[in-house]
Amino acid sequence: MPRLAALAAGAFLAASATGCGTAASVPPGPAQPALPTLPATLTAAQLATLRAAGQADASFGLNVLTSRCRQDPRANLAFSPASLASGLGMAYLGARGTTQAAMSGVLGLPAGRAALLARLRTRTALLGSLDRPGVTVSISNRIWADPSLVTDPPYLAALRAGYQARLAHLPLLTAPGQARQAINAAVAADTRGHIPALLPPGSLDHTGWLLTDALYLNAAWRNPFDPAETMPGRFTTAAGQPVTAHYLNGSGFAAARDQGWTAVALPYRGGRLAMLALLPPAGPGCPALATATLTAVSRALAAPGAPLTAVSLPKVSMAASTSMDPVLEQLGMGIAFTSSADFSGLSRQACCIGLVQHAATLAVAEKGTVASAATSVGIIAGAAPAPRSQVVFNRPYLLLVADTVTGEPLLLARVADPARG
Repeated sequence: MPRLAALAAGAFLAASATGCGTAASVPPGPAQPALPTLPATLTAAQLATLRAAGQADASFGLNVLTSRCRQDPRANLAFSPASLASGLGMAYLGARGTTQAAMSGVLGLPAGRAALLARLRTRTALLGSLDRPGVTVSISNRIWADPSLVTDPPYLAALRAGYQARLAHLPLLTAPGQARQAINAAVAADTRGHIPALLPPGSLDHTGWLLTDALYLNAAWRNPFDPAETMPGRFTTAAGQPVTAHYLNGSGFAAARDQGWTAVALPYRGGRLAMLALLPPAGPGCPALATATLTAVSRALAAPGAPLTAVSLPKVSMAASTSMDPVLEQLGMGIAFTSSADFSGLSRQACCIGLVQHAATLAVAEKGTVASAATSVGIIAGAAPAPRSQVVFNRPYLLLVADTVTGEPLLLARVADPARG
């Protein structure tokens, strides 16, 4: 549990919406390099870096959740802050100027390149280290580009360093439908078939680059719920309507309270991951969970002697796919979606973000949690270098052979039919 105290805010939000599925027989996409490894014992600096990354992703995720909830208070919502932050983080590596500043403010990323890459490498290693007996976690980051475009080598080097992402070429501009099918197939494989169609038809129009992130999680509870104890019970929806839910029932779970919120920790096997179930104060609408409150309850849950409680938690099975563009614009990233955006660090041919599509699935049952998530960030190709001027002599024309100094005509001809002698 001390480990959970250090990583709860980041690892919980990363893991609770990551990806999963049944292996699909599809092309694997670009080869993924080996993930960096996390040392068995973390230094104070490494721990501070991970905490900063976790807090930034948690704060970003809570802001997205609050914004989306206020847009539709009655809807189920499922998404992965870790996947969304990774997809946008890959785009952020290519942002410059006011675009970089706007994205940094929303994502909570440092502007300094050295500090940024150090955080990204350590964060990627953390996600990879969560994979262990009883808990399957896999991540995949990719960049796809149209072969007619030039992607800056320093940007590709930063992607490899921070996200272990490699470049693959697809005809995004000339055959977007074909490219969409290949990308969807790769994401389906990465999420074990749970997200078979991340990109909807028509979504890649004018897209020159696409950045994708996929997360997979299949985690067994440390103490599985007894199916015999799963019972139907009443649940009042956000619309105030009573419905019947099927409740998992168990006891011996750590609980904590802060600012009217009640939190219960449900640990998975191995102790590195836990699901936090968070009950807000009673009342209508979308109460916002502050990052400080999440941090407070996470620390209290990890503290020795935390009070134990029984829990009744509904079984859920959810799937969602949505455009994140409106939410991100509302949170302050609007410039990244306009022609004023600056992604010159990616390519001088890059214009702006054209789409941010996110999908997630989540199933919570007696044995554990199975979830998947994927994010795609499309970068529109701006004004590419103009093609060389071409004049086609496809009708009668003249030929003049002349002295370039004096203009003396040595030969003059008119070609009316080049097929005749």
